[in-house]
Amino acid sequence: MKYYVVDAFAEKLFEGNPAGVCIMKGWLPDETMQQIAAENNLSETAFAVKEGDHYRLRWFTPADEIELCGHATLATAYVLANFYETNVASFKFQTMSGELVVLRKGKYYELDFPSRMPERWTLTSQMVEALGIQPVETYLARDLMFVLEKEEDVLNAAPDFSKLRQLPDGLGVSITARSDTYDFASRSFFPKLNVNEDPVCGSAHCNFIPYWAARLGKDELVARQLSKRGGTLYCINDGDRVKISGSAVLYAVAELQIG
Repeated sequence: MKYYVVDAFAEKLFEGNPAGVCIMKGWLPDETMQQIAAENNLSETAFAVKEGDHYRLRWFTPADEIELCGHATLATAYVLANFYETNVASFKFQTMSGELVVLRKGKYYELDFPSRMPERWTLTSQMVEALGIQPVETYLARDLMFVLEKEEDVLNAAPDFSKLRQLPDGLGVSITARSDTYDFASRSFFPKLNVNEDPVCGSAHCNFIPYWAARLGKDELVARQLSKRGGTLYCINDGDRVKISGSAVLYAVAELQIG
């Protein structure tokens, strides 16, 4: 079985967020897909099967299946557009988060995702201890979202991953702040899924985009994830949807000895 590794939200190799992608004729057992994701140990591995005019898409972290993943969706669209359906510019995916559409626009891929404005949440001393810094605002959607005072705080944050894992609220933890160069900056952490830092997290921007659009009074934003690899996301706030665009680079094609 072909296995692709794609750096998503990347302008060049070793930037952005690497995702594994498997395009299959039929589904493997869930246990096998989880084992593949754990074996390759990327933050997400995507598995897709064509069903009529769309693809069924699922995402697995090294620890578990997840309900929404941006960078692995972008990576899947990249693989389809470059290796399977080279004349197609629009891809529809049926997922645990409903129908997702990806448009190919030159070198960019635009994700149409649900908007998830987070709700205000109570900050606890346990959160502060795990983060290692005092946030100015606290929110919760699927993940905890902390707004920090300045971009430098996001860049230099050094959370305690073992303590983040113990937080009772949220699947992951994201931090964000206004940026001097971009509209906003962020980082994302998922130690509960055996991913200490997700290099560029598309799904977290389902929270960031409506928040920063309201805060900055603008619906078109450029974001930067400040992980070691880094990545740029071009964002549009569009009612109950968000549009997230980025480019991708192929790193590897392998043959998995499955079956």
